[in-house]
Amino acid sequence: MDRFDRIFDLHKLLSASRYPVSRQRIEEELECSRATAKRIIDAMRLYLNAPIKYDRELNGYYYDRSEGEMYELPGVWFNSSELHALLSVQQLLEHVQPGLLDQQLAPLKNRIESLLKAQALGGNHLSQRIRILRATSRPAGEYFQRVSGALAQRRQLKISYYQRASDAATERTLSPQRLTYYRDNWYLDAYCHLRQGLRTFALDALTKAEVLTDNALDLTPEELDAHTTNSYGIFSGQSSHMAHLRFTPRRARWVSREAWHPLQQSSWSEKGEYELRIPYHREEELVMDILKYGADVEVIGPSQLRSRIQQQLQNTLALYKEK
Repeated sequence: MDRFDRIFDLHKLLSASRYPVSRQRIEEELECSRATAKRIIDAMRLYLNAPIKYDRELNGYYYDRSEGEMYELPGVWFNSSELHALLSVQQLLEHVQPGLLDQQLAPLKNRIESLLKAQALGGNHLSQRIRILRATSRPAGEYFQRVSGALAQRRQLKISYYQRASDAATERTLSPQRLTYYRDNWYLDAYCHLRQGLRTFALDALTKAEVLTDNALDLTPEELDAHTTNSYGIFSGQSSHMAHLRFTPRRARWVSREAWHPLQQSSWSEKGEYELRIPYHREEELVMDILKYGADVEVIGPSQLRSRIQQQLQNTLALYKEK
């Protein structure tokens, strides 16, 4: 039994008892020594503000209910692994720029540190032992605060957006709907008044952003989910194709444990191959993810996706031919 489990068990014991609980019973219930029981009680008092009192006459510990309210463990208390997950989130938040919610998140960060200290896990040292690697991330750009402000205030945005594929910029008026942090980059889901539909914009591609006085058009959560969750990757929209991929038995050991899409379908062949079906709308991101598996994956369908992969592989091979 680890330190958290003992804290949780002691909390349940004191909450359920009508009379003070003896130290001997605490040691038995928590399966610990006298010294460990004392450290747990001290930690709960110091870090968790637990109102644990000692009754000398009855020789036991109890929760002080003089203020009328039943004491509860603070925050989200489940188990040690989830506290470690919170620390990972905390570290991720520290690296996410810029600090729109810094003031609101500060109490959460302090609480996480207190909970970790209560478990004698050494919160400060533990943060140095958790690593979050960020690959291919791009800075959110200088307009993050302005975009997030318009989103919060429900105001329209006038932007200039650089489209890398065409190497050109367009002027647009948007009604911001959601900010999305995806693969270490920030995106804005917004209703585009120029295209009269939902579109997704990479924040680092904004070359201008101006908050307007006009109220933003509000779309329902159902409309947003239909746009953002039906298709594969960041390229949202109503799915119009179903990719059918077949992975080799060796690669299947990894891919079969991965979640590519909430609506994916999977099956196994008699040869031990793993077959995956994924709905998609645009194929750009899907093509990149398929290519990284090289000869360990085959596109069974649809034909246009298979042809696209074939062409990409032929173009790649041409780069390595002897000159």
